[in-house]
Amino acid sequence: MFPKPHASLTPNTFEFEQLPLVKPTGFREYDARWLFPKEINLMGVQALGLGIGTLVHEMGVRPDIVTGHDFRSYSSSIKLALIAGMQAAGLRVKDVGLALSPMAYFGQFALDCPCVAMVTASHNDNGWTGVKMGANRPMTFGPEEMGRLKEIVTGGTFQYRDGGSYEFVEGFLDTYLADLKSRAKPITRKLKVVAACGNGTAGAFAPKLLDSLGVEVVPLDVTPDYTFPRYNPNPEDMEMLHAIAHAVKEHGADVGLGFDGDGDRCGVVDNEGEEIFADKIGVMLARDLSKLHPGATFVVDVKSTGLYNTDPELQQQAVKADYWKTGHSYIKRRVNELGALAGFEKSGHFFFNEPIGRGYDDGLLTAIAVIEMLDRNPGSSMADLYRALPKTWGSPTMSPHCDDEVKYGVVEKVTQRFQQMKDAGETVGGAKITDLVTVNGVRVSTEDGTWGLVRASSNKPELVVVIESPVSEARLHEMFKAVDGILRENEGIGAYNQTI
Repeated sequence: MFPKPHASLTPNTFEFEQLPLVKPTGFREYDARWLFPKEINLMGVQALGLGIGTLVHEMGVRPDIVTGHDFRSYSSSIKLALIAGMQAAGLRVKDVGLALSPMAYFGQFALDCPCVAMVTASHNDNGWTGVKMGANRPMTFGPEEMGRLKEIVTGGTFQYRDGGSYEFVEGFLDTYLADLKSRAKPITRKLKVVAACGNGTAGAFAPKLLDSLGVEVVPLDVTPDYTFPRYNPNPEDMEMLHAIAHAVKEHGADVGLGFDGDGDRCGVVDNEGEEIFADKIGVMLARDLSKLHPGATFVVDVKSTGLYNTDPELQQQAVKADYWKTGHSYIKRRVNELGALAGFEKSGHFFFNEPIGRGYDDGLLTAIAVIEMLDRNPGSSMADLYRALPKTWGSPTMSPHCDDEVKYGVVEKVTQRFQQMKDAGETVGGAKITDLVTVNGVRVSTEDGTWGLVRASSNKPELVVVIESPVSEARLHEMFKAVDGILRENEGIGAYNQTI
């Protein structure tokens, strides 16, 4: 039998080459992330593949699975080790090669595979690896499935099966791009678009798609380089957004689009170089799409702007907003459950249901939606559409370091502290607390509409803090100072990756 994985092994030892290493904290709420090879080795990845196959059979799902890998120096070897484990557990593997995560999700439909295992660390820094998994298209695993997978892998309770097989699917990139183009409407407006890829996987995809739509493409950092020399491909990272803004202004572009490491997210910069956070892009798209689909439901995550509930234009279109847990698996599932037209996350994961998409997150489909919105509003620039929104002052997603082992406990204490303050009639940031949303961390709102969120990151040893105020920039800063003060009543809170 395959050895039971160890939680810790020292690299450059015989044990490291003879035994699987799988750090248990790598199993997150809805996918898996590890530092390679510090927290998982190749034998550990084989163990993960055995675990996925064991779980798929346990769930009674047909054992056909599509896999692919992102552009990192080690991703291909990770995928091959994963395939070896999945085959040993009786899975019939179809490998689409270098891929974006949504290309693998598309493969579940186009190749008739109920299951997916995409090797990617998404936007995480170099050194990270991981797998996004699912066995019920278009959904990906949630906490229940991830918890059971963790039990199987860390316990070494694998079930070997005959019948495993392997097939490489040649030319699937072109099949995927052709499907996306078939979903796009003809573009009649002359548009110049910056396509920023951070030297990551999307560089092989985004420029080709945008060019096929008939827009003028200004490529930015599309040459592959897995050292990510300029910035991490993460459209929530201000460094990437600043680079896009500079290119937009330099080339006189109509819009700048930035794609993350595995292509399931898209960030947007307007024609004046203004970096628009993804939750506001979601409001703009909801405005546009609700004219075509009045009364539509949109699912949004708890990090997102309050405008989905208060925007007069959305109210006029009888739009229904459902605030839900942050995380691509949660929002995807909620969109499916409610039959929502779309789901929007502040991180830039956008999920379009039929007739626009198939319910999974795809940054290239988001790019199409943004371009079509501009095409349907020929008299307005991207900046005009942004200015038409009611004004709010919002922070980027800010993440102070907090170890995986303690971060959920910290959030629980912060939630209890805000509840006590609310019950006692205390103020936060100088304003009375009117509401607490605790579906995912704690979102504390005050009587003037200013709010702050604290939650645990689902894929890194970090907390997540977001602040918004419809009143003023000063209120934004007051609320951040107050929320940060409550947060730092706890030990183990490190520095922020970025702040206001």
